[in-house]
Amino acid sequence: MRLFFRRRVPPVERILFVESGSRSIAEALLPRIFSAFGPEVPVDLVTCYPGRPDGFPPGGRVFRVSEYAGRAGRRRLYRELRGLGYSLLGIVCSGEPILNKWKWALAVRIPAKLFIVNENADFFWFDYGQRGVMFHFALVRSGWAGTGAVRTAAQIAVFPFTLAFLLLYAAAVHSRRFLRLLVRRLPAA
Repeated sequence: MRLFFRRRVPPVERILFVESGSRSIAEALLPRIFSAFGPEVPVDLVTCYPGRPDGFPPGGRVFRVSEYAGRAGRRRLYRELRGLGYSLLGIVCSGEPILNKWKWALAVRIPAKLFIVNENADFFWFDYGQRGVMFHFALVRSGWAGTGAVRTAAQIAVFPFTLAFLLLYAAAVHSRRFLRLLVRRLPAA
């Protein structure tokens, strides 16, 4: 997450894209990347899917996370990626639980300007100048934007009562069971 406090985009020498969403998002994003930064910019991919997305350049490297299992494998991947000198890092935040831990670990460990891609293959820079966009994005993802805000607030308000009811119910069931056991063990008169 390099250059968070700078709005400038560094000279684009190499791009790493983490396919942490549906394959269709990557296929829609690649033409936009090439039109924005030029077709000659090398793009590499970190993915969990087999094969390559349509439109992915033939010279681009593909890193499959399944080949880097375990702590030693992850360290080896981080070392390899850091050594390639990426200037931009793109991650997909589409609300899908695909490569969640990987994308954030790479965002922290790869010294590159980060851009976030949504489910429509639109992207924005992850820097302080985009804090309004990031805040709105976080609200939408957490359910606090639009009509979802009322439902989320209601769920939070009802949660303590639901938890109390479940705890009381469990206590009643277990105490009845305990009392039945006690009655069975009493000597017959």
